[in-house]
Amino acid sequence: MRGEGEAAEVGIVPWLALQQLLDSALPIGGFSHSFGLETLVQEGAVRTSRQLEAYLTAMLMQSWATADLMVVKAVYRDVPAEDWPALWQVERLAHLQRSGAETRAGIEKMGRRLLQLLGAMHPRMDWRSLSDAYKRGDCLATHPLVFGYACFRIGIPLAQAAQGYLYGCISTGVNSALRLMAIGQTEGQQLIARLAPRTVEAWAFASALRPEDAYANMPIGDIAMMRHEQLYSRLFMS
Repeated sequence: MRGEGEAAEVGIVPWLALQQLLDSALPIGGFSHSFGLETLVQEGAVRTSRQLEAYLTAMLMQSWATADLMVVKAVYRDVPAEDWPALWQVERLAHLQRSGAETRAGIEKMGRRLLQLLGAMHPRMDWRSLSDAYKRGDCLATHPLVFGYACFRIGIPLAQAAQGYLYGCISTGVNSALRLMAIGQTEGQQLIARLAPRTVEAWAFASALRPEDAYANMPIGDIAMMRHEQLYSRLFMS
């Protein structure tokens, strides 16, 4: 893999390509999933922007950074060495720690949709290593795997890719809250601005972990994700 050099050859500006991957309008289905937040709001566990900030901070430090980012890290470690079995193993290790069936399905759907979009967005780049592996059943093509692979191929440095992924998770959480809670657009943007610097702290912690150390420690989130399918009314799929 030639990374940034390859991206330049096919006319891609890496940092702008990353902005597109992080755009909330990217049609990969993220807007359809609250990943447990809807349950917490309906049950009264998250009612205020302060509580929302606390929940998103906990998810950032105890799930997204310690589990999802391990898959992104594995991409940057294993793809250059073409150690695909090690990469697929880390993806499954991180993904199967998600307790909610809806959540696992949502992360898989988002990843597969992103993989399809990459072929349309950047048709001059060859995405077959990942798409063929998914067709064979070697990998699950989850969102963190596909996102990390896209960043690596486009030539985004690992730290920037990792912080970008975390920012995307924060943005998705806040956008979900805007439809679930009595907070406005300005308050939502203020919350994103406060949480964005925490991605540096989260990455600093995650960078010291091996991909095989992937873990999540968010029982309240896991329970909310599992209970979501039993809600009386739902706006989101998970």
